[in-house]
Order: sequence, then C-alpha cells, then structure tokens
Amino acid sequence: MTRPDIPECYGDVCITCSDQAIPVRIVELLDDDIALVDTGQSMEHVSIALVTAAVGDTVLVHAKEAIAVVLP
Repeated sequence: MTRPDIPECYGDVCITCSDQAIPVRIVELLDDDIALVDTGQSMEHVSIALVTAAVGDTVLVHAKEAIAVVLP
C-alpha cells in the first residue's frame, strides 16, 4: 500500500531513509523554514531550520533536514 504523505524512494536518492546526507538543490523557500528541493529524481519538502540557504543553493540533507550548504 502506498501512502501519499510519504515520498517514494529512488535508490540512493532517498532523503528520508538514506543513511547518507544527499545533495539537493533548493527550488523554492516556503513558510516555517521549509524548502522545496529537487533531488534529481523528485521534488520534496525539507527543513532548512539549521542552515542559511537560498533558492539555487545545494544543501546536504539527512532525514529531511538540511545540515549543510555545499559551497560552489
């Protein structure tokens, strides 16, 4: 059974259950320190409460939490 509130995993690009931090690009900043990000496979919502990031930035995400901004 699939649940619409849980994003589908795509191999190594699962930002919810992966044991690694995954680089993603911020597409849109939303309310309450949430950002819409492009994983390269899907669009997902993540928290950016721990980082200072802008649209276009690449952030490392672990367990739906951005933990670092990747420098260009």
